[in-house]
Amino acid sequence: MNFLLSIAFVLCWSSGFIGAKLGAGSAAAVTILMWRFLPLAAVLVAVAAVSTTAWRGLTMRDLARQAVIGVLSQSGYLLTVYYAIQLGVSSGTTALIDGVQPLVAGALAGPLLRQYVSRRQWLGLCLGVSGVAVVTMADATAGTGVAWWAYLIPFLGMCSLVAATFFESRSRARVAPVVSMTVHCATSAVVFTALALSAGAARPPAELAFWSAITWLVALSTFGGYGLYWLILRRSGVTKVNTLMFLMAPVTAVWGALMFGEPFGPQTALGLAVGLAAVAIVHRGDTSSTRMCARDMETDGASRRTARHSA
Repeated sequence: MNFLLSIAFVLCWSSGFIGAKLGAGSAAAVTILMWRFLPLAAVLVAVAAVSTTAWRGLTMRDLARQAVIGVLSQSGYLLTVYYAIQLGVSSGTTALIDGVQPLVAGALAGPLLRQYVSRRQWLGLCLGVSGVAVVTMADATAGTGVAWWAYLIPFLGMCSLVAATFFESRSRARVAPVVSMTVHCATSAVVFTALALSAGAARPPAELAFWSAITWLVALSTFGGYGLYWLILRRSGVTKVNTLMFLMAPVTAVWGALMFGEPFGPQTALGLAVGLAAVAIVHRGDTSSTRMCARDMETDGASRRTARHSA
């Protein structure tokens, strides 16, 4: 099951970069993002109004935490990705720059979450970064004419997603996926609508390509990629879910080459092979961090039960 979820996650998450490229030719980034989230948020809020079971027991603090996570993981992350693609950075390279996320997450998982990374997993993480570097060099030498600073923008988005990941992982309150999805999308709808209105870019174009891109992004990227990200995070932990990010760049590069004719040569193929090897090594790493995390959760649960009985 985890293997199938991983495959679905990689494909759906990669589809977001392709969807951004599909919409980039017909509208500004904030316009695409506004109309990606505004109708979706309206539907999710309407569903939440008639189905309140998952919302029971949640405090305003829990909802505020989810709103912050939504700002970091959707608003901050997606805005940088879309803006970079709009500036001319290829979809594969944008995914590639996000590929350093596993190393950042792996370095922080120990001190922040007590999910310590084994030596074999560190080997896989470093190997994954090598694959990312190979694909980056291939794109940088393709002569696209993109300004050098444009490549820094996806890096900011990667940092935003890492922050959201750790913020969620440190939360003791377990929030149902339907709740987190609703709060995150509603928050993003507010943020992107405000940005689009302030920029005078709220009116959607009547082009079929624009609405096709919106449908693509909602179905594959939001429900598929974004939903599976949090599901796998809860099932497998920070290190493993973020290691799958190593596959986003080469998979997106293949997809971009097929759909948009973006460069895909021997170096990109080599990067794909290295990324696959990195994922295999990390997922075969010892499970000591998972066992430690489980023991910590059991200890925390026992402490909370003791506290409740003592009250």
